[in-house]
Amino acid sequence: MRIEGSKILVTGASSGIGAALAPQLAAKGATVGVVARRRERLDAVVDECRRHTPGSRSWAVDLSDLDSAESVALEAWDAFGGLDCLINNAAVPKRTPVTRLTPAEVASVMRINFESPVRMTLALLPRMLERGDGLFVNVSSLGGRLGIAHEAAYCASKFALCGWSEVMRIDLEGTGVGVKLVLPGPIETEIWDKPDNDPALYDGPLVPAAECAASIVAALEDDGFEYYAPPEMPGGFGQHDVVVGKTNDVDGFLGVMAQMASSSES
Repeated sequence: MRIEGSKILVTGASSGIGAALAPQLAAKGATVGVVARRRERLDAVVDECRRHTPGSRSWAVDLSDLDSAESVALEAWDAFGGLDCLINNAAVPKRTPVTRLTPAEVASVMRINFESPVRMTLALLPRMLERGDGLFVNVSSLGGRLGIAHEAAYCASKFALCGWSEVMRIDLEGTGVGVKLVLPGPIETEIWDKPDNDPALYDGPLVPAAECAASIVAALEDDGFEYYAPPEMPGGFGQHDVVVGKTNDVDGFLGVMAQMASSSES
């Protein structure tokens, strides 16, 4: 898509990837709508966007409320006179071994990380189809292609978003409405320090959120479907190569991950 002159809605924009991404989009000429729970932080992000595109604005909404998620998507469409792109970036972690997970915890993670993007997408899709133009960008995770120890609920939500995105891309062929899937790796965000989560097995180094955001900006202007953001993990390992390696030897990958998890608990 052409970012200059476009209207883009970004969720999860009060911190991390979303807070870095929105101003980068505005700097390239997009009018940006930002959505998240924390109004004060969100206001700071939209103020930065308005330095470039004064029409940018914010909505403080809890996207775990699925009716509110759907409503804010439609409200943003009406406020901007249409949207060219929805970037589903909002997400929460859940680092808890499956032996301690509760159904309510799994449902909560799925609601925010998967069901909310689905509801927002389905709210806007008929309008984009009628117009014959638009783009949905779903920010999943490397954990949407690889199982991560103690992160069954999180990985389930991100795997679901990957599958949803792939079939959307297939089903929307020829409609003028596009789909992109973004897979961040270990990015320097608050997701590592959330309360009520076990410590992460991976302890760095981390990629700056601004670098990940720049990869997403580049993906928007490219023609493909799936993008690792950034393509390489710290240390120079290609994220795509890691996923291919796992696929080529699933048993070996699972054994290494289980060993890492066991070592961290001893």
